[in-house]
Amino acid sequence: MLKQSRVLPYVPVSDLSRARTFYEEKLGIPSREENEGAVVYECGEGSTFVMYVSGGAGTSQASQAFWEVADVEAEVAALKQRGVVFEEYDMPELKTVNGIFTGGGTKAAWFKDTEGNIMALVQTGVS
Repeated sequence: MLKQSRVLPYVPVSDLSRARTFYEEKLGIPSREENEGAVVYECGEGSTFVMYVSGGAGTSQASQAFWEVADVEAEVAALKQRGVVFEEYDMPELKTVNGIFTGGGTKAAWFKDTEGNIMALVQTGVS
């Protein structure tokens, strides 16, 4: 059954080399495996995602993936030092301050990769 199966997220990119530089150097995520036109990345607790070449890269206006972190503020600061630019939102339901949203027991921050994909960090259990 699907509820017992692992989910393997796929991240579309138009320029694999450029995207690899961003994920590996700016985000600090080493690749685990390479296949023709795709790269597998391993993150915490054995979770993985696949980056693959696609004409649809960067077309979604929604978040592609969230990394669950212990301290959003520290992660944002560290990634900003590496050149990652965080999005600023000012909407009735979502307002960020210095790139970070706080509300509903969470903190979150969004950034775009080199391909235009929206990625995010989230910290839960925030009081």
